[in-house]
Amino acid sequence: MPTFSVRSLSRLETCHPDIREVFKEVIKHRDCTILEGIRTVEMQEHYVATGRSTTMNSKHLPQADGLSHAVDAGKYPVDWEDGKAFALFAGYVLGTAEQMREQGRITHMLRSGVDWDDDGNVKEHRLYDGPHFEVIP
Repeated sequence: MPTFSVRSLSRLETCHPDIREVFKEVIKHRDCTILEGIRTVEMQEHYVATGRSTTMNSKHLPQADGLSHAVDAGKYPVDWEDGKAFALFAGYVLGTAEQMREQGRITHMLRSGVDWDDDGNVKEHRLYDGPHFEVIP
């Protein structure tokens, strides 16, 4: 059974409890890595300035509870050129989250940067963010 590295676990601990629970379930079945949880304002400013992000209204920034309500994650090892792998992984993560929500194990559903509105049409979005997942309020 795959397990998270110390680095992935420390990143995951900066995230909303529902994100933590979903990815603790996902790792039991799919080897994955947590690329990023919480960001500082300075990091986000740098990402916007360099084009890595498009907004200062990121859910990676500390929210009212002090946690990130977003996480960047992917199957391990990460292949940045394999968009299909990110899409397949996103489907697995979202399916796991949906099942956990139905079971009452989490409160919020997650959204993926592969398909922001979860309508199955991934080509309609101008921003594709394969590793991104966030809590839907």
